[in-house]
Amino acid sequence: MSDILQELIAMAGRHARRRRTKTAIPRVTIGRSEVPTPPLPELCQPTALLVLQGTKTVLIGDRTLAYSAGSYFVYAVEAPATSQLIEASRACPYMALAFAIDIELIAGLLIDHRPAIDGDSFVTNTADDDLLDAWRRMLRLLDRPEEIPVLAPMLEREIAFRLLQGPQGEKLRQLARADGRLSQIRRATAWIRAHYNEPIDVTRLAELSHMSNAAFHRHFKAATAMSPIQYQKQLRLLEARHLLIAQPGSAAQVAFTVGYESASQFSREYARQFGLPPARDAARLLAMGEAVALEID
Repeated sequence: MSDILQELIAMAGRHARRRRTKTAIPRVTIGRSEVPTPPLPELCQPTALLVLQGTKTVLIGDRTLAYSAGSYFVYAVEAPATSQLIEASRACPYMALAFAIDIELIAGLLIDHRPAIDGDSFVTNTADDDLLDAWRRMLRLLDRPEEIPVLAPMLEREIAFRLLQGPQGEKLRQLARADGRLSQIRRATAWIRAHYNEPIDVTRLAELSHMSNAAFHRHFKAATAMSPIQYQKQLRLLEARHLLIAQPGSAAQVAFTVGYESASQFSREYARQFGLPPARDAARLLAMGEAVALEID
């Protein structure tokens, strides 16, 4: 393990207060856990996640991301996912840094710089020393909070630049450009999230994204590892789980609320996704006091 990574682990461990700690540095979050977790659902937001210690898997559609110490991934499009911490203990806790992506900042960097490398959209990469060093200088500001307003924006810009120059930079370029395919797909995912309980019209989504139906399907799958119909179903099931926890009641009523026309179909798909029928899953989570969704950490 590099000296830089060891220092990052020490700083992150010193400032982590809970499983997910929002720091005084804008858009920077520290994740920490002393225990492995079962597979837990979440809705990934545009974020760069760097794992410092421990291992983690994230299932998005039909693709699986495998994180180990020093690896990172850029989530460019909001997507339903299932995360699981594999290695975490009191002696060696899982720790990670999350950097919420500022699209305007990325767009500004693209005026002068272009990504140097393109790579697989669904593979984690090992952070090089330049990226780790930028993160180290950023985290050092937590011990000098008076310097955050001046230096954090500069270091945020450097981290964004390092990400752009790395193997996942093409995703950020596509996200920041108004005519980039990821920017166009985000219009469709935003519509689906806002209207998740309504019938989906793929032709309308393709038009919203300024693509033909065939191109839209291809780019949507490339960005999210699932079809628009699968994406909507994942959102419906996530929202149903939240409703069952927040307002325990009839599973059938929840099914209709999130857009299902058949309560039996809802129960089947819910059990397939979460391992138990709706009522039993909600009762288990309430008894355990377990969060419905695992935030990116």
